[in-house]
Amino acid sequence: MALVTLGINHRTAPVELRERVAFTPERMAEAFAELKVMCGASEAAILSTCNRTELYLAGDDTCAPVVLRWLAGFHDLDAAELEEVLYLHRDGDAVRHMMRVAAGLDSMVLGEPQILGQLKDAYALSREHGATGTFLSRLFEHTFSVAKRVRTQTAIGENPVSVAYAAVSMAHHIFADMSRNKALLIGAGKTIELVARHLADAGVRDFLVANRTLERAQALAESRGGKGILLSDIPDHLQDVDIVISSTASPLPILGKGAVERALKKRKHRPYFMVDIAVPRDIEPEVASLADVYLYTVDDLRQVIEENIRSREGAAREAENLVTDGVQDFLSQLRALDAVSTLKQFRQRAETLRDTETEKALRALRNGGDPETVLRSLARGLTNKFLHEPSIQVRKATTEGRSEVTEWLRELHQLDAQDDDATTPEKL
Repeated sequence: MALVTLGINHRTAPVELRERVAFTPERMAEAFAELKVMCGASEAAILSTCNRTELYLAGDDTCAPVVLRWLAGFHDLDAAELEEVLYLHRDGDAVRHMMRVAAGLDSMVLGEPQILGQLKDAYALSREHGATGTFLSRLFEHTFSVAKRVRTQTAIGENPVSVAYAAVSMAHHIFADMSRNKALLIGAGKTIELVARHLADAGVRDFLVANRTLERAQALAESRGGKGILLSDIPDHLQDVDIVISSTASPLPILGKGAVERALKKRKHRPYFMVDIAVPRDIEPEVASLADVYLYTVDDLRQVIEENIRSREGAAREAENLVTDGVQDFLSQLRALDAVSTLKQFRQRAETLRDTETEKALRALRNGGDPETVLRSLARGLTNKFLHEPSIQVRKATTEGRSEVTEWLRELHQLDAQDDDATTPEKL
C-alpha cells in the first residue's frame, strides 16, 4: 500500500493562504466523506493547525493529482496557485515527514510540544469518521512512540519556546511592567491556556477570557483569578484591556476594525498589543492599520522564535537520528508484514496442491489400487506440481540474466553450489 502526504506549512505559504486551506471542525465530516469517494484513498487523515494543513493518504500511489484538485476545489482555490506552495512526500519520505512533525522538528518553534497533541487529535478524528485503517493506524502509533523517545531521550523539549511564549515575549516590547496591564484572551483551548500561564509568569494579574462556551471561559479564567465572558461580550470589555491574544477555530473573524476603533476612542488612544495566533485569523487584518494598535500574526513571531532555536540545535541533531531509526524500524516492520502475507499465500498454495494430490490418492485406494504404487504416485505428483512453476520462473530469470534468482533459490533451500550432479525430475 502506498503512502502519500500532501500539505502546506509556514515555510511554504503565508498565513493569508494557510487560513484559506485550513479545515474547520464543522467541515471535517464532509471532507472525509469526499476524500474516500473522490480521491481513491482507502485510508486518510487530516491535520489542520495554525502553521500547517496536511493530508495523509494510504492507497493508490497515483492519487496525488486528484487530491490536489479536490483540495483546491474544497476551499475554492485555484489549483495552480495551491500547487506552487504544496509539498508532496511518498512512502519512506512520507513516514519520515510525519515523524519529524510529531517530534517538533518541522515546527516554526523547534521542538514545540503542542504539535504532537494536535497530531493525536487528527488521528482520533480520522478514526471517529471511519477513515483510518490498519496501515495509517500502525503508522500513527509508531510515530507517537518515536516522538515520545525524542522527548525523553533528548533535550529538545527543555524550556519549550512555543508560539504562546513568543507572543508574550513580544508584549514586553510594548509594556515594560506587565503587572499593570489587563489581558483579554480569546478562546479557551490548549494554546490559550499556555498563553495565560506565560502572561501570569510575566506579571499579568488581571485576566478576561472570552469563549463561545461560557463554562470553558470561566474555568480557564478562574484558574488565573480572572473572569470568563462570551465572545459576544467582547465589545463591552475591549476598552478596559491592553493585551489581546486570540486563538480559536472560528472560520470568520471575531474582532473587527470597527469595534477596535470605538474602544480606542474610549481609552484615549492608549496602545493595544494584539497577537492573532489563529488560522483562519480571528482579528481582521485591517485592525493593523489603526494608530496605537500593534497587531501581530503567527508569522510575525518568527524572529522571536528563531532567537531561541540555536540552543536546541544539538538536541535537534540527536532527535533527527532517533527519527531515522524510527523510519527504518517502521519500514522493516512493513517488509516483515509483507513477508508474512507472501508466506501465507505460499503455504496456502502448497496445502491446496497437497489436498488435491491426497484426494487423488484416496480415490485410487478406494478403487483397489496397489498402496505402494499409489504412494509413489502421490509423492511424484506432489514433487512435480510443487516444483513446476518455480522451475519455469528460475529458468526464465536465468535466461534474462537475473542470476540472483538462482542464488536466492540456493539460499532458500540451503543448496551446495558444488552439488550439481543431483538428478533432475523428469517432469518439471
